[in-house]
Amino acid sequence: MENGMKKNQEFTVLIEDIGVNGEGIGKADGYPLFIKDTVPGDIVQGIVTKAQSKYGYGRALKIITPSPDRVEALCPIAKRCGGCQLQEMSYERQLVYKREKVRNNLDRIGKLKGYTLHDTIGCENHYRYRNKAQFPIGKNKEGRIIAGFYAGRTHEIIECEDCAIGIEENKEILKIIIGHMEKYGIEPYDEKTHKGLVRHVLIRKGFATGEIMVSVVINGDKIMACEELVATLLENIEGMKDISLNINKQRTNVILGDRVVTLYGDGYITDFIGDVKFRISPLSFYQVNPAQIRVLYGKALEYAGLTGEETVFDLYCGVGTISLFLARSAKKVYGVEIVPQAIEDAKVNAGINGIDNVEFFVGKAEEVIPELYENEGIQADVVVVDPPRKGCDERLLETIVKMEPERVVYVSCDSATLARDLRYLSENGFGVEEVQPADMFAQGVHVETVVLMSRKDK
Repeated sequence: MENGMKKNQEFTVLIEDIGVNGEGIGKADGYPLFIKDTVPGDIVQGIVTKAQSKYGYGRALKIITPSPDRVEALCPIAKRCGGCQLQEMSYERQLVYKREKVRNNLDRIGKLKGYTLHDTIGCENHYRYRNKAQFPIGKNKEGRIIAGFYAGRTHEIIECEDCAIGIEENKEILKIIIGHMEKYGIEPYDEKTHKGLVRHVLIRKGFATGEIMVSVVINGDKIMACEELVATLLENIEGMKDISLNINKQRTNVILGDRVVTLYGDGYITDFIGDVKFRISPLSFYQVNPAQIRVLYGKALEYAGLTGEETVFDLYCGVGTISLFLARSAKKVYGVEIVPQAIEDAKVNAGINGIDNVEFFVGKAEEVIPELYENEGIQADVVVVDPPRKGCDERLLETIVKMEPERVVYVSCDSATLARDLRYLSENGFGVEEVQPADMFAQGVHVETVVLMSRKDK
């Protein structure tokens, strides 16, 4: 291969950069290699696992000289599990990496200039910050029932009952459920044969309230001796507030089914973000890092610049988390979300907080907003968008441009689609002023970003 390398060829490189998925990048005679589990500054001896014309992938055989930014991973399965890609990188370097990831996408994809990019806001807790986990249940090669996580890009379960970024109660809850399965001969679900009962265990905790929810996802309608299982969980787990079965009989990789059977509790737990109370059901979307979401939403509220006189659109509003924060400082907030259950939760959350200047709509934002603006004449002073990873639909962006709000606050979980959408808005009358990355997922590659855009004629 001219100016390249071949599969199984050995190399020694200095890791100079990081890819978007956390792989170290080094060059062997000018040929870029992406090498998992390496850190910028490492000198690595490795072997090529896949070679293409302009770049390749390698596996590290030996760290000859470790980087000053290399640390020992806290979790013993960090390299095998697909969840935490950056555990061997110092936390300070993780924050720099995430800022540069945002900058690279805004410059390369967005073609943006003249904006202020702030340093990444880091987590106070780098571990034990996740309030939610979904553990697949299966068997190991010896036939023993295990819980854990899927290895990267596979459905092979890597055994792990005590995830380092999850809550400490996970381990005891899983031990109780697996013990119950072993006692009564309850089989875990097998994806290949569509047989077996227990598919996943969903665990959530309200960090502010200490309330814990457990939902056992099953390929059936009931579980043997469920009263005994409930009693054991209540006896051994402090804060246990809700226990349910989630019914998922579909031959699918989707984790949760649509039907929930409550075994104990009211069908929900509660938590607070700041002084706003939220009710969380097994099917609710709720941010996994509540400490950082308070920081993130605080920045979104700051960028919105509300005085109490504004009409605000909150698009992709979920269960109303941002909407309710904004409503405290706005004249009126309209929230839009495509998931009906989320809107029902949003309405309940507004009610339990006594917030009555917010109205929620079910539907696609790109369909609801043109209806509100063009047919009902509702004009937004500020638009807040918090879309999924795919970003905003172009029709929605077109309507935002037509409405000419004073400010657009864009909350993003994917800086590549963020950059694409910001480029569209910047080419149609809006200027990017401030960009604030925030680390919601310490030890992982993802980064949340809040952006302030203002109309250029303001």
